[in-house]
Amino acid sequence: MILATLNDGTRDGRLIVVSPDYGSFADAAVTTMQEALERWNDVEPQLAAISEFPQSLDPQHLAAPMPRAWQWLDGSVYPSHGELMDKVIGVTKPKIDFPLMYQGASDKFYSPTEDVRMPDEDLGIDFEGEFGVIVDAVPMGTSAEDAMQHIKLLVQINDWSLRMLAGPEMKTGFGWIWAKPHCSMAPFAITPDELGEEWREGRVCLDLLVDWNGERFGAANGEPMEYGFHELVARAARTRDLVPGTIIGSGTVSNSNFREVGSSCIAERRGIEIVDEGAPKTDFMKFGDTVRMEGVTPSGSSPFGAIEQKVVHA
Repeated sequence: MILATLNDGTRDGRLIVVSPDYGSFADAAVTTMQEALERWNDVEPQLAAISEFPQSLDPQHLAAPMPRAWQWLDGSVYPSHGELMDKVIGVTKPKIDFPLMYQGASDKFYSPTEDVRMPDEDLGIDFEGEFGVIVDAVPMGTSAEDAMQHIKLLVQINDWSLRMLAGPEMKTGFGWIWAKPHCSMAPFAITPDELGEEWREGRVCLDLLVDWNGERFGAANGEPMEYGFHELVARAARTRDLVPGTIIGSGTVSNSNFREVGSSCIAERRGIEIVDEGAPKTDFMKFGDTVRMEGVTPSGSSPFGAIEQKVVHA
């Protein structure tokens, strides 16, 4: 099942069900994605039963699948990315046996084509391509095995970062606020069955194609997560109930052969340059720059659609 949210001028938009060919849609049985997730057991069969899609779909009219959410939690589960970033930033973390995670701003998610407002080029504007999940109500203490059944939708995310602020905030030991603006989301949220064999062990096993100003920057695959999404959900629910509509991200998609496949963020590319050449050569984004992200299957299809945005001065 493919879901999306039409931008109808309201804060939460209007939920629609999209045809298998992504060319048309039908109105959903409930108004918003949040309502659907809160009543998922009752609503999902009604949405899945829709077989006629009478209205033509213009992707330019789509908001983020969830234009805002009660909770956004982002992990860091790609070892190749985390180890490189720690080395570059100069952060030494204790050895742990659980996934890292922080809580970010969830009151707004940019639509897939919306201009992204930033206050200053000198803050190190960076994109971060990742995959994510949206859950229904997850009880406190849910195990990783049981958490799999709470993953209702898969999404693709650009977790924007301001790198000049990230290092200093991380070193305080208290987390970040300035370094993490609002994220963007690709237009379509899909049920896990839509990926077929490319949804394995709680992982989105797609190549994430990233183009910066029209040039290919990265094509890392989402599979080599140290922890799957079900384990991230269980980690988040260890001491709290997760409300329906909680969004959980993977962190920057990264592969150990990043020198060959490229990167999903500029900071990783700069980190490689520091390790290999002693200093970074790649600059961060400037106003007017564009970035495009698209998760693709081995056959070349794009189940989440593309995020394609321009950075502008706030």
